[in-house]
Amino acid sequence: MDYDALMHEMRRLALEAGDKIMEIYQADDFDVRSKSDDSPVTAADEAADALISAGLRAAFPEVALVTEEQSDTHDLDVQDFLIVDPLDGTKEFIHRRGDFTVNIALVKNGVPTRGVVYAPAKDRLFYTTASGQSVEETGDFAKDQLGHQTPIHVSTPDTSALMVVASKSHRDQATDDYINRYDVQDSKSAGSSLKFCLVATGEADFYPRLGRTMEWDTAAGHAVLNGAGGAVLRLDDLQTLTYGKPTFANPFFVATAPGIDITSV
Repeated sequence: MDYDALMHEMRRLALEAGDKIMEIYQADDFDVRSKSDDSPVTAADEAADALISAGLRAAFPEVALVTEEQSDTHDLDVQDFLIVDPLDGTKEFIHRRGDFTVNIALVKNGVPTRGVVYAPAKDRLFYTTASGQSVEETGDFAKDQLGHQTPIHVSTPDTSALMVVASKSHRDQATDDYINRYDVQDSKSAGSSLKFCLVATGEADFYPRLGRTMEWDTAAGHAVLNGAGGAVLRLDDLQTLTYGKPTFANPFFVATAPGIDITSV
């Protein structure tokens, strides 16, 4: 795998998908439908999915591709694959809250090794470089020219005064009960895979998720967090979250900087 070519293509496609999404986001109105699992889908999800899928298949035809919006890809039995959530945080998009992202990742041997997370309404772009180091890019996000890259790294947590980030749309009593096990100084809410990126930049120390997620929701953020020195652990056995699972469903997990005594549930 040519990781330099991969990351340039993933970055470009994420930015182009972000443009499509923002065109619809800024319109006066847009249609919202329900999928078979009752989750919402919009024209922005579908347009971004079509753009990214076509680009990845053209550039890397030998690599299996899994996307949220293409149900025929969800039965693949693979350990190496590209995985896409074209619009993570659809509820945030629908309610015009801005906390939605474009997610593209490469999984190798069940581990997300490269990823891009782009939040077009927030003007934040995170990705792993070809070497696997995670960066945040700033600038005008030109499609074919990299802007200024700042390496990012997780915090060194003060376990007596932790900062937690949790879901904006899916926070519940079970999540609050889990957070209350720790000495938390402050908490913030964020939507979509931005939560992984806030841990990756040190803006938060950990992010617990005691709720339903799928691998396309987490893979890109997980890759960015890995490249910033963090980890994503299952909350049942505290082992690293892996990918390519049957149905691509995740167990409960926590995304964390090292140094926190994570407990299971």
